[in-house]
Amino acid sequence: MDDTHEGMATLRAPLAEAVAGKGRIAMVTGAVATGKSDLLYLIAEHALDEGALPLTATGSPAESGLPLGVLSQLLHHAPLPDEQRSAMLGLLHEGARRQLAGESIEHVDAQIVDALCAVLLELAGRRPLLITVDDVHHADRASQLCLAYLARRIRFAGVMLVFSAPDHGPHLRTLFHTDVLRQPHCRPVRLTHLSRAGVDARLGDAAHRFGALVHTLSGGNRLLVDALLEDLQATGAPGDRYGEAVLACVRRLGPCVQEAAYGLAVLGEPGSISRLLGLGESEAVVAKSLQAMAGAGLLDGGRFRHEAARSAVLAELDAADRIHLHRRAAELAHRDGASADVVAGHLLRASHAGDPWALSALEEAARLALREDGVESAIEYLRLAWRACDDERRRARIGTALVRAEWRIDPGTPAGHLAGLTDALHKGHLGGGETVVLAKALLWHGHTRDALDVLDRLNELGEPDPETAAELAAARPWFRALYPSFLPHLPEVGVPAAPALGVGRRIQSADVLADVLTDGPGDETMAAAEHILRGCRLDEVTMDTVETALLALTYTDRPGRAAPWCDAFIAEAEARRAPSRQARLSAIRAEIRLREGDLAAAAGDARRALEIIPAGSWGVAVGGPLGTLLLAGAAMGRLDDCLPEFNLPVPEAMLETRYGLQYLRGKGRLNLTAGHPGQALRDFRSCGELMTRWDLDAPGFIAWRLDAAEALIALGEEEEAGRLVKEQLSRCGPRSRRVRGSALRLLAAVSEVRQRPPLLRQAADLLQEGGDRYEYARLLADLTEACHAVGEHRRAGMLRQRARAMARECHAEPLVQALARRDDPGAGVPAQLSDAEHRVARLAAEGHTNLEIATRLYITVSTVEQHLTRVFRKLNVSRRTELPATLARVG
Repeated sequence: MDDTHEGMATLRAPLAEAVAGKGRIAMVTGAVATGKSDLLYLIAEHALDEGALPLTATGSPAESGLPLGVLSQLLHHAPLPDEQRSAMLGLLHEGARRQLAGESIEHVDAQIVDALCAVLLELAGRRPLLITVDDVHHADRASQLCLAYLARRIRFAGVMLVFSAPDHGPHLRTLFHTDVLRQPHCRPVRLTHLSRAGVDARLGDAAHRFGALVHTLSGGNRLLVDALLEDLQATGAPGDRYGEAVLACVRRLGPCVQEAAYGLAVLGEPGSISRLLGLGESEAVVAKSLQAMAGAGLLDGGRFRHEAARSAVLAELDAADRIHLHRRAAELAHRDGASADVVAGHLLRASHAGDPWALSALEEAARLALREDGVESAIEYLRLAWRACDDERRRARIGTALVRAEWRIDPGTPAGHLAGLTDALHKGHLGGGETVVLAKALLWHGHTRDALDVLDRLNELGEPDPETAAELAAARPWFRALYPSFLPHLPEVGVPAAPALGVGRRIQSADVLADVLTDGPGDETMAAAEHILRGCRLDEVTMDTVETALLALTYTDRPGRAAPWCDAFIAEAEARRAPSRQARLSAIRAEIRLREGDLAAAAGDARRALEIIPAGSWGVAVGGPLGTLLLAGAAMGRLDDCLPEFNLPVPEAMLETRYGLQYLRGKGRLNLTAGHPGQALRDFRSCGELMTRWDLDAPGFIAWRLDAAEALIALGEEEEAGRLVKEQLSRCGPRSRRVRGSALRLLAAVSEVRQRPPLLRQAADLLQEGGDRYEYARLLADLTEACHAVGEHRRAGMLRQRARAMARECHAEPLVQALARRDDPGAGVPAQLSDAEHRVARLAAEGHTNLEIATRLYITVSTVEQHLTRVFRKLNVSRRTELPATLARVG
């Protein structure tokens, strides 16, 4: 049972006493929306049941200046004889005339008041009366005078007076309330907001879903409870109905409270509201207004209970007034020494940063926001500062900070600022550190000419300051590992004797990656990479450090060591709401999974990277995830799935970066799987030429010679393939187990049949230790074939089962199918036929000439003849017409 029903129980006894001839008064108070009006309505209905005549009236701010307006409401429907009604109307008219003529209400003829009250008392003599006045504090002063007069004269009459008024506000100090409340036959009834149980009862079946939230956001205010239920059932969140209910409560509390509500909505928390609004009143007046709002359930801890409430109040303000108040709030906050984010928040809402102190506040707020992962807020602060700043040098600095901030959301967004920053550079308004940032951004987006121009300007700056020297020192190894063709254009500077911690780590991390790409991994470089990662967090300056250290670990013989680090940083990027970093880290995770032989997961991570950041925003770096996706797709045989990425236009400048090498390899592997070994060979050789030219020819990064050797074997150029494989073996260091194992597998493919099993067993030990399950599955398949070729059929059968299980685990469907074909007795083709021999034999069995076969497979006629000679020997036939028809199905 809520307060309304409890109040009703309280009023039943006084009503019964009034019906019995003992006059009674009840003053019902409570905050806005506590059920006062409902209670007056219920007692009026009950009065009818008890044989009493209810006369009702409602006070209104709009009618508070209408003399005797409330009393007229009460008497208008009173059952009076015509003569008495005419006299009563005359009294009302005369009383109103006198007050409108300027007479003080206190000097209105007492006879008029007495006569009007006499009408009511005479009516009560015929039938008990219940007189209710809702919102009596809004009643006109003349009506209040008459009601107070009547209250003093009903003690022994059949009349009950019930008034309602809020329990906060200046009305509590009026003569009327004082006079009524001091009567001995007056009973005060105070209503309160709903308890949690009361809220649940009002919500009914929805209580189990929304009860706790509704009680928290409404404070038990019945109007807010009903509005919240509508919003939550419609959208699941407080919305328009809740906002309208809040506004209704604020308006009912009066204009003074409404002004305070505007101030509170602008400031967001209690503070210098009177100073903000320029009120002449003291803080005490505002404090009482806030107390009234809190009593109405609108506030909690001096703040609006939900942002929807604050937004609704702000929306009530005229746009010009709202902007003016936020600007004023910013000035006051700055003057009072408030934090930069508070000042900047008001400046942002006012769209104003014209004062000298405003730019500094916005820049500082952006710096703090970036540190706390409020990237979106930082971008808004910097955009406002950039628009408002008229100092070109400072504007260039703000623009550089804006590029860095926007980069964390989407690297494609800052492209619009690059032209302006380039122009600032030419005007001499860009410092050395900002120039390095500009050069990197231009290179990312493939603007190579502009980037070269920027780098040339760096060379013209002369002796750099310490900060610029540190940035240049960190940039050199980074360029060496990422943009090697642009390294000669970067000014050479010595590493600072004691660089800042962040700069020192960037230099060390980029050096480690460059060393791994150039010379291969070593124990020291791997330990250094892990040491760097151990001390890193993804703040606004360390992404390059984390990325290069992770890649250094990835390109070692044990890429799995990078996996837990990468997963941890991806989780941190998600928590920090940095999609750009999340995408770049997902691309690295895809490379790690690929090198572990987890093909499906590698493809998934690569696609996720391209979904988080669209391909157009990746710039030249798109080659990284694209290359991984093509490699994984080729190994899984999902050529059609990869066609959109294969045909995706990429920046021409990408081929001048490390990302271009990854893309060329992925494109080559897809061509090789699709049966285009000639095109694949061209891709692999292009990749190798660039790696050699840039001195990034480390096998742990890309063993391009092995890829090229596979293409040559498919083309029948086994001698050239063998030469490349041996060259790759000579370049493998002791830690390159994975590449060494793959090289031995290919060396076996071009060796005599009897030499294959021992070579493949040696490769198996290396690949098993290297942890690449896909390469190990390929090796098992080759070893199966080699064992068959030398008559070790039982061993071959066991190996085939292992190979097939591992191929399925890797989702390497082409390998699974190849193993199934070789295990099919009806295939009609011995397992020792190579893939290249299968292709030539298939076309020959279909009736193609040697020239047609050479044209279709991009090989020479001589190579076709050599393949057919070996095919005839292995199949024990003497002419192409004797080739089995099942060859077409195998190919």
